[in-house]
Amino acid sequence: MRTHFCGEIRATDIGSEITLSGWVHRRRDHGGVIFIDLRDREGLIQVVFDPDAEEAFATAERVRSEYVLRVTGKVRARPEGTENPELPTGEVELLGRKLEILNTAETPPFQVDVEDQEVSEELRLRYRYIDLRRPQMLERLKLRSEVVRVLRNFLDDNGFMDIETPMLTRATPEGARDYLVPSRTHPGSFFALPQSPQLFKQLLMMSGLERYYQIVRCFRDEDLRADRQPEFTQLDIETSFMDEEQIMALMEGMMRGLFRRVLGVELPDPFPRITHAEAMRRFASDKPDLRIPLELVDVADLLVDVEFKVFSGPANDPAGRVAALRLPQGGKLSRKEIDDYTRFVGIYGAKGLAYIKVNDPAKGREGLQSPILKFLPDVAIDGIMSRTGAEAGDLIFFGADKAAVVNESLGALRVRLGHDCGLLEKGWRPLWVVDFPMFEWDEKERRWYSLHHPFTSPKDEHVDRLESDPGACHSRAYDMVLNGTELGGGSMRIYRADVQQRVFRALGIDDQEAQDKFGFLLEALKYGCPPHGGVAFGLDRLVMLMSDAHSIRDVMAFPKTQSAACLLTQAPSPVSDAQLRELGIRLRRSVAKESTGEG
Repeated sequence: MRTHFCGEIRATDIGSEITLSGWVHRRRDHGGVIFIDLRDREGLIQVVFDPDAEEAFATAERVRSEYVLRVTGKVRARPEGTENPELPTGEVELLGRKLEILNTAETPPFQVDVEDQEVSEELRLRYRYIDLRRPQMLERLKLRSEVVRVLRNFLDDNGFMDIETPMLTRATPEGARDYLVPSRTHPGSFFALPQSPQLFKQLLMMSGLERYYQIVRCFRDEDLRADRQPEFTQLDIETSFMDEEQIMALMEGMMRGLFRRVLGVELPDPFPRITHAEAMRRFASDKPDLRIPLELVDVADLLVDVEFKVFSGPANDPAGRVAALRLPQGGKLSRKEIDDYTRFVGIYGAKGLAYIKVNDPAKGREGLQSPILKFLPDVAIDGIMSRTGAEAGDLIFFGADKAAVVNESLGALRVRLGHDCGLLEKGWRPLWVVDFPMFEWDEKERRWYSLHHPFTSPKDEHVDRLESDPGACHSRAYDMVLNGTELGGGSMRIYRADVQQRVFRALGIDDQEAQDKFGFLLEALKYGCPPHGGVAFGLDRLVMLMSDAHSIRDVMAFPKTQSAACLLTQAPSPVSDAQLRELGIRLRRSVAKESTGEG
């Protein structure tokens, strides 16, 4: 069908007779000469048909966009002045002598040579097989394939074994909602699609396999965002007889090699490392974007005794936080822009956004402008100016509320300001975030939850506090962050049955419930479990960053929509009554039908 790929032809092929197959990218009739840009997976080349080859020329006159062709002809240099430096094949063209239409095509719903934003995402997903023909999408998937190949080679070379784990497994009590699969052979029981292979990879360590990896599909029934999908791909890694320092060093080496090989980029050696507490204090995020040179400053101690309850309330609340965020030269922001940012932080639960414009800090109170100045004593104002390092022309924003609200709102504002004000530094800024809290408190349910998962090992010195003071316990967990996106997270795992039982009890899981849900794990821990740990990277997120795409949907071949639907196949879809009966399932009538009395 072909001797070469379209995108492979170069000046060294001039004079050669070749055969190409591909799709019509564009067709141009220049009155007596027909030009066709023929495209395949490797690129495109200009094919020229002139009336000398009567049969081929007559066929070329019938060709339209996206027709599938086979062309035989001779490679020649493009006439001087017509070269296209934008194309790898831009120095040459193919003089077509034989042309066969392998298949015709209807006019596609959108052009293949357009950018993402020029076509609605709904249309792109509905006709994904057309969308994937676009060079931009093709390059992203080629990049994804290369990323996978480099990662596999690294892990293979370092003694890791590629091992599959089950897709049909047991529902898990923690984390996101499971996708459930009814069992026909066990009526009334359900499998769950795995949210991750966590327990199975730990069992592989207990089996003595020592170094495991898997590029695996995972499933979570959760609300979707740009970097989430109901099914996604994970690079899952686990190893025995290595501590967190060794694991992090190995994973750094893998990422440095990946970026060097695929993008020609050198990442720092070693990656910077900050604690979770420091990340929250300075950046109000556990995945800080270090390209943005803005940091939060705590000022609660300066405002404990002020009469302004908006500040003094959180300043005196052990669960509160009062923080300042200085925007250099932010004084030029208009009142409308400040109001827009106030509405923005409201999305994250903030009740308002106090600010101070710094006109001339040398004049003290008189050199400042703000509705809140009248509520603040000079000593508090002087302390804020000194601590934030404010200079003339700056703007200081404040967050005052429960710490969680301040962190959510000011953390998001910091990122928004970095982008809006052109403060984003170029390059790649990876880091490790370490020393995470072991648990987080759910105020609504009045109980502790695992910040990562219940199999994460506590720090050795915190084991004895698990039941008595869970809020003070830290874990041996570590997250790799790149440009404000969490690439992956991992931890050392619990490898002693008694410690695992204590963690379960701290989470409110009694011994009987633990046995019912995790009996197989607790049993396995009794038979010589080695110290082990691991990490899992979101492959879709990684490729999204490396390809500069805006959503993981743009680096997946067949993604779902924001509502977890497939527009291409119209899934999910109803199934027949016969299938439901076989599974012992009866559907309840919808609320709308019940309210109207319809059946």
